[in-house]
Amino acid sequence: MERNRIKKIVKDKSDLCIWMQADVVRQKTCKIDYNCKTCNFDKVMRRVSKKNRQIREQSGIPKGKCGKIVYWKDRLRELPTWKRPCIHHMKARIEFRACTNDYRCGDCEFDQYFYDQYTVHTVVRPVDLLDIEGFKIPHGYYLHPGHAWVKVEEGSEVRIGLDDFALRLLGPFDQLEAPLIGKEVKQGDTDISMNRGQHKARVLSPVSGVVTAINHRLREKVNLANHDPYSEGWVMRVHTHSLRQDLKKLMIGREAGDYVGKEINQLHKVIEEKAGPLAADGGFLTDDIYGKVPQLGWKKLTKLFLHT
Repeated sequence: MERNRIKKIVKDKSDLCIWMQADVVRQKTCKIDYNCKTCNFDKVMRRVSKKNRQIREQSGIPKGKCGKIVYWKDRLRELPTWKRPCIHHMKARIEFRACTNDYRCGDCEFDQYFYDQYTVHTVVRPVDLLDIEGFKIPHGYYLHPGHAWVKVEEGSEVRIGLDDFALRLLGPFDQLEAPLIGKEVKQGDTDISMNRGQHKARVLSPVSGVVTAINHRLREKVNLANHDPYSEGWVMRVHTHSLRQDLKKLMIGREAGDYVGKEINQLHKVIEEKAGPLAADGGFLTDDIYGKVPQLGWKKLTKLFLHT
């Protein structure tokens, strides 16, 4: 029988402990990116729930404050099958997906597929770069006018990230997030989000398709994007159904370089309007441009260069 008090698993719960999501405990957050195998709280809860189950199997009644603790999987099994959230959804990595395998992840085909997509993809570091006044773009990478890049990989899969210009203009960020695996994205929609202090910005998706992988390392080390934007700092992978059509709206090679050059000239003008003529050595066009010239205005910069 379904328990009415089991909380609805909401989309925005990226820091809620699995035990709290299953309504076994009232309040508990996760600070180790759901690495349950190393979590002392999880070990204690498993031990207590196992002891309580053994007592019940012997027709006894567990006593004390911990007597009501049950294993989180057992609590969720009280829900109808179609309402039982997949563990990867509970860890905020995919859109809602029901668990149809009774939480036996070891023999779950989707669980295997997920880890194949989520952890295995090798990132190739580009070696041939265009340098436009200090800003770099790799050869073979497509560029969207909103400063997201696209690298075509096998089949209809593409890897997506933010270019050097956007990251140095607005970063470093406190948070950089992509849609969850399984989420549909559309070219020109604001699907990637960035936070810096109280400021937020969104980046236009350069292609349409379905998210097949996200760079979970950005949740732990968001500065990877600034340090290595075109390889380790990638944001997401997308399977596209209209790749050829989407690429027609993107730039590559010299066209992309010329576009970034125009953006740099535009940025020079904006800085000179607010901070006076730039120094001969290029002035503020290094890293953390917004941080050095906050009077440029966050909203103005995102509107001018991210088109959002």
